[in-house]
Amino acid sequence: MSVGRRRGCVGPRLGARFGSNRSARSEGAAAFLSKMSAQAGVDQAAFEKEFLKSVRPSSLLKRFATTGEVASIVTYLASPLASATTGSAVRVDGGVIRAIL
Repeated sequence: MSVGRRRGCVGPRLGARFGSNRSARSEGAAAFLSKMSAQAGVDQAAFEKEFLKSVRPSSLLKRFATTGEVASIVTYLASPLASATTGSAVRVDGGVIRAIL
């Protein structure tokens, strides 16, 4: 079972064991794109391009993060290097900027 589907219980259980409560994640870009493009009845690449243009025009990457990029963040957060990263929501969203202040 994925961590996202178990987010209500994985954090506390693993947190007690590993000193962390990092457990929430979204369904991922691939699942999102597949579901939404099917609902819209359009090609996945076309849906992604239009989504980024209309919903995330401020994205710095102009694309969704790859699974490898997400895995790199997860690896960092699970490592001792992230010991000072506490109480933070870390987003892997390609640099979406909604506002400066």
